[in-house]
Amino acid sequence: MLTTRRLFIAILFIALFVMATRDVTDPDFGWHLRTGEFIVTTFSIPHTDLFSFTATGQPWVTHEWLVEVVMYLLYRVGGFGALTLFFAFVATLTFALVYWRSEGQPYLAAFVVLFAAATAAPFWGARPHTLSLLLASSFLFLLDRYQREGATRHLLWLLPLMLLWANSHGSFALGPALIAIYLGGDALEHFLHWSAAPRSRRDMAMLAGVGMLCVALIAVNPNGVRLYTYPFETLASASIQTYIQEWQPPDFTTLAVLPFLVLLVATIAALILARRRIGLVDAILLLGFTYYSLRAARQISIWVLIAAPIFTSSVNQIIRTRLQRTSIARSPHPTLRMLVVNWALVAMFALAAVVRIGFVVADQSKAEREFFPVDAVNFIEAENLAGPIFNQYNWGGYLIWRFASRPRERVFIDGRSDVYGLTDDLVVREYLKAYTGSPDWREPLDRYAVRVVLIEPDAPLASQLARDVAWQKVYEDKQAVVWERR
Repeated sequence: MLTTRRLFIAILFIALFVMATRDVTDPDFGWHLRTGEFIVTTFSIPHTDLFSFTATGQPWVTHEWLVEVVMYLLYRVGGFGALTLFFAFVATLTFALVYWRSEGQPYLAAFVVLFAAATAAPFWGARPHTLSLLLASSFLFLLDRYQREGATRHLLWLLPLMLLWANSHGSFALGPALIAIYLGGDALEHFLHWSAAPRSRRDMAMLAGVGMLCVALIAVNPNGVRLYTYPFETLASASIQTYIQEWQPPDFTTLAVLPFLVLLVATIAALILARRRIGLVDAILLLGFTYYSLRAARQISIWVLIAAPIFTSSVNQIIRTRLQRTSIARSPHPTLRMLVVNWALVAMFALAAVVRIGFVVADQSKAEREFFPVDAVNFIEAENLAGPIFNQYNWGGYLIWRFASRPRERVFIDGRSDVYGLTDDLVVREYLKAYTGSPDWREPLDRYAVRVVLIEPDAPLASQLARDVAWQKVYEDKQAVVWERR
């Protein structure tokens, strides 16, 4: 029966889906799709670079191969619209699990989850990272049930989730790390008598066994045991940590980071006002991921999965103690008129959502032109300009996708930062040397025999090329400029 409470929940999930529905504009979508196409058509997993002329033959750990296959199959069946809807569903399910972990349902939990989703929204999109967020949320959901209810039988679900994670995204190491935090927190609570009802040794032994099996399952992937070191190499890579924006500390002067700051301050304030001792596991998770979020902006998307339930629990405690209320009053048994109104409201919100989603899907070509050099690439293809091509970093994935009809044409650099800078950052340094217009900017272009340059009109390199008689401008619009060696 569609009570007012259930109506509120339905509207929450519709709002989450609409919020998560966005154009396919991730800079890496092109090489993800092209990798999926290669795997599907050749029935093989690539282990060396396929798409650049600067790192040809270099080792490539294709840790996202399974998602890339799914992405390509979805694209082949339903185009960009299918990708948009699939990843919107993944993001919605991610925060549905956060809602089910939160106290104060439906009203308080719904508002907090919506705000948490808005905080993580800049990191959503048609990208494997979005699926990684769902897997992290699933781990937290199952581990919370174990922590609060002693539901050890549900821990076995972590095993297939771990197998999926290890073949979908490089953040798979977070799975065993979460298990270790819950296990370590339980052990400390048992030793320090922190909790009135700590987990039993039998429960902890079960969690430890599942954790060891999860670690073992990581090796079940096309890269084998090589995957064990991959996350640590990523974290230790100077190029990735220095030049990739998502791996840099959040910029609190930007509007996109403001929700994170608001939720962080609100969570700290709620914990203080609630005057309650939280569990050691929650404390370790909140402190640890707050630290990592302040070091790398991309960790904010994981942080909200942890912070939102802790915040709602604290606010619920304040409501109970300060306002002497155990819960928000439940709606009375709905009358026939109320049921009709509720269903009409759901239909109205659903219709609005369908219209909004339709506009987003139909707007894909416009979004593509806004984020990528569509007309410049059209010119290169029409004039049959031959590379090697020096390209702007964020356009590399798009060029890989567009050059499908020109398989011999490869890019200078793209978003596969592990290929270019995980163990040797030569390509990254050479790219920056040229792009920033440094005194020896010609050296990388000569080193790789570059014949065409595709960059933004205001890029520093563009100013240098304009003063060099060896280069001529052959195309320019507001977004991109094309230079050709004479």
